[in-house]
Amino acid sequence: MARQNYVFTSESVSEGHPDKVCDRISDAVLDAFLNEDPLARVACETFATTDRVVIGGEVGLTDQDKLRDYMGRIDGIARECIRDIGYEQDKFHHATCEVTNLLHEQSAHIAQGVVASGNRDEGAGDQGIMFGFATRETPELMPAPIHYAHTILRRLAEVRKDGTEPTLRPDAKSQISVRYRDGKPVGVTSIVLSTQHADETQSSEDIRAIVEPYVREVLPEGWIGADTEWWVNPTGKFVIGGPDGDAGLTGRKIIVDTYGGAAPHGGGAFSGKDPTKVDRSAAYVARYLAKNVVASGLAEKCTIQLSYAIGVAKPLSIYCDTHGTGDAHDSAIEKAIGKVIDLTPRGIREHLQLNRPIYQRTAAYGHFGRAPEADGGFSWERTDLAEALLKEV
Repeated sequence: MARQNYVFTSESVSEGHPDKVCDRISDAVLDAFLNEDPLARVACETFATTDRVVIGGEVGLTDQDKLRDYMGRIDGIARECIRDIGYEQDKFHHATCEVTNLLHEQSAHIAQGVVASGNRDEGAGDQGIMFGFATRETPELMPAPIHYAHTILRRLAEVRKDGTEPTLRPDAKSQISVRYRDGKPVGVTSIVLSTQHADETQSSEDIRAIVEPYVREVLPEGWIGADTEWWVNPTGKFVIGGPDGDAGLTGRKIIVDTYGGAAPHGGGAFSGKDPTKVDRSAAYVARYLAKNVVASGLAEKCTIQLSYAIGVAKPLSIYCDTHGTGDAHDSAIEKAIGKVIDLTPRGIREHLQLNRPIYQRTAAYGHFGRAPEADGGFSWERTDLAEALLKEV
């Protein structure tokens, strides 16, 4: 039987964290190609360090001759991302940092397994395992620790950008330890927050005075008590931040991007990858399925695993675990999933309408637990499959 009383911790990082700067640029490049060619194949990686951004990877277009025409836009895309995040430091500035573009055409050997031809459907872009998860801990059906770690940093970004807190800077990390009683989140035992700031004279106590009201604003009432430990900028000054303070790389924050460690992760990163890459699209549909299982009332908590082989269209396996909370047998839910949705790469893309420029907005504060948007963004957060699942179980 699962433990009912415990403390669980998750962390988040802000849009200005060096790795998230890179995720943002990679997804912005992806969006730019999808905006021009919805069938573009993109695998874009970004590296950032002091005064320098390097972009590399592969691109396949319906008309490959147009690739050279698009290359001149990459520099401006990267700089706009850095500008919007808020970096205007001496050693990392959107206007002056060096941007190197090393993107090139997609490997023909990868393309031959992914592109549909003859009587063979489009295959998965790689082998791998992908997980989705949902739980009734929050209205968004997300684990509470990662949800509130994200919420804190998103709120601090808002007040930094609108000028309410002018001394805050883009780079930040949060970490929340949540106490569970009878299996439900009831409070916070510790709050860790490190945020970059502008003034070297500001102490840890000064920064806490700035951020504490916003932390209290976003956490549920009663979760912070007299015994809650606060660790705000515990090392002291945090003025040098972003890629100037620490190098960044696309795809290094996969646990931040998903469930904060409360659920398994298949290992594949998301950012910079077009939806033929099942690392991304199958992880999205796995979340979609888990969320719909919980939203339907079939379970309080649900983990879904899918697996794929490169060049093969159908999933090799579908696994469901409702952690002892299900109103139906897990095997019955697995069978129902196979009946209500096409889990081939093409089927996932079409059902969730993933061939759109909707990815830049996913690059910070989590890919899951966000509200579905009118233009198709976060379509995997819909609960429109719940009724169909109920009918099949």
